Amino acid sequence: MFGLRGHNYTEKLQQHAQEHAGEADSHASEGFNAGEVIIEHVANSPLDHPLIHLPTIFGIDFSVTKHVFMLWLVAVIVFATVTWIVQAYLRQERLVPSGTANGGLEFLVEFVRDSIALPNFGSKWLQTWTPLVLTFFVFIVCANAIGLIPIFEVLGLLDHYVLHTSQDSFLKQVLHGGTTTTANFNVTAGLATIVFATIIFAGSKAHGFIQHWKNLVPHGLAWPIYILLIPIELMGLLVRPFALTMRLAANMAGGHIAILAILSFVFLFTEMFGTALAGIGVGVAFAVPLAVSINALEIIVVLVQAYVFTLLTAVFIGMAIHVHH
Repeated sequence: MFGLRGHNYTEKLQQHAQEHAGEADSHASEGFNAGEVIIEHVANSPLDHPLIHLPTIFGIDFSVTKHVFMLWLVAVIVFATVTWIVQAYLRQERLVPSGTANGGLEFLVEFVRDSIALPNFGSKWLQTWTPLVLTFFVFIVCANAIGLIPIFEVLGLLDHYVLHTSQDSFLKQVLHGGTTTTANFNVTAGLATIVFATIIFAGSKAHGFIQHWKNLVPHGLAWPIYILLIPIELMGLLVRPFALTMRLAANMAGGHIAILAILSFVFLFTEMFGTALAGIGVGVAFAVPLAVSINALEIIVVLVQAYVFTLLTAVFIGMAIHVHH
C-alpha cells in the first residue's frame, strides 16, 4: 500500500513538474509583449484589484483605483502649494509680491485673466468665471506634469531592491497603472461635463433660462429653416464637451504610448537577435535619443493642452454670454 501511494505521489510530482515546464515554455515562446507593457503603464489599475476597496452603491463601484488616487494627489498638491504661496504673500508687509513663488503665481493668474478670460467674458463677467478657468488651467497643468515624473517607477525599483514588500501591499498595487489622470477619458469627460453645465448656467444667468435656449439659433429666419437648424445647434452643443474630452485625453495618452513604444525596440531587438548587445546598440543609437526628444516635446504638450482646454472653455462660456458676437 505504501509503495502504491509513493508511486502515485511520484506521478503527481512528475505531472506537476511537466505542467510548470509547459507554462514556462509557453511564457518563453511568448517573449516580450510590448502591447501589454504599454497598456500596463498608461491604463488605470483594474477594478478587481483597486487600491482601496469601497462598497458598490446604486451599481457604481466607488473603490479607489490608481487614477482616482492620482486625482487626490494632484488636488492635495495644488491646494497645499497655492495655500502656502497665498499665506506667504499675506504675511509680507508690501502689496507687491516678492519671491519666485509669489511672482510665478501672480504671473499665472494675470496670464489666465488677461489672455483667456477677459477677451471672452468681458469685464462684466470677468470676476465671475475667471476662477473656474484658472482652476482648470492649474489642475490640468499639474496633472499633466506629474504624469511625466517617474515617481512610481522609482518606487518600484526601491521596493524591488530595498523594501521587498508583499504582493498584496499597497505599494505593490499602486505600481500598476498609469500616473497621468488626464489620459483617462473618464477624467476628461468629468471636466467636460462641468464645462457643459457651466455653459448652460452662464447663458441662463446672463439672459434667463428660456432665452438662453432661444439664443442657440438666430432670430428672424423662415420657420422651415428652424427644422434643420435646431437639431444642428443642439448637436453642436453636445459636440463641445465631447471634443474637450477626446482632445485632452488622446493627446496625453498618445505621447506616453509613443515613448513606451520606442523604448520597446530595445527589448524587441534583444529578443530578436538573442543578445543584449543588439538591444543596447538600438537603445543608444535610436530608441533613447528619440524617446528623450519626445519627452521634451511632451513638456510643451503639457502646457499647450492645458491652455487649449482652458481657452476653449472660456470661448464656449463667452459664446453663451455674448450671443450677439
